[in-house]
Amino acid sequence: MKIIKNNMAHFTSYQNLIFIQNLYRLQSIGFNYIDTFNINDKKYYDTPFSFTQLSQDVQNCHLCDLSKSRSQVMVGFGNENADIMVIDFNISDIQDKNNLYYNGRTGELLKEILEKSLKTTVEKIYYTHSIKCKTLNFNFPSSSEWNSCKNHLYSQINFIKPKFIISLGEDVYKNLTSDEENFENIRGHLIEFNNYKLLPIYHPKHILRNPELKNMTLNDLKKIESYL
Repeated sequence: MKIIKNNMAHFTSYQNLIFIQNLYRLQSIGFNYIDTFNINDKKYYDTPFSFTQLSQDVQNCHLCDLSKSRSQVMVGFGNENADIMVIDFNISDIQDKNNLYYNGRTGELLKEILEKSLKTTVEKIYYTHSIKCKTLNFNFPSSSEWNSCKNHLYSQINFIKPKFIISLGEDVYKNLTSDEENFENIRGHLIEFNNYKLLPIYHPKHILRNPELKNMTLNDLKKIESYL
């Protein structure tokens, strides 16, 4: 079957069933060859009609191999009607181990800088990750894992409709916006993103390694506080 043979090298195991079903469907209507495609470019589930359903969809997601190795799914924490949404990239070891969001040195620093600069509590903010499951052996998340999770993230943004989105670090910003601009050029600037105000800041992990950046990050976040 040429239609299958030409694509077998381009898929990973996490969606074998969906992949094969779609190839057989194409073959049944007369296709012998198709161009290579990324199976994660499309959603293979219904658009959730509520935040509760979205959370259930994320908890029951099997779109990538992380569903086989995860110990839990971390959907998000905080106010589902928040004015501010914070997006991290991937789940840390200690977050996954304890199923707590503001956990460990990085989490404690994130809580401190958010509450100090924005004069609020983390319970009034919504905090989530781009990748909802711990990556295997805590490897850097792959493009397939991001593609599998991105529709969950976009749905969260659309349900919450925050006034401001804070992205933590370069990786979140680039995956979210597809902007290849040097991160130092956009860090700390309020950017228009799909009708939202997006503020890219340094990741707390980076600040822990470079303590001199803490005050700079606090000042970056105060740009939001002045609008609230």
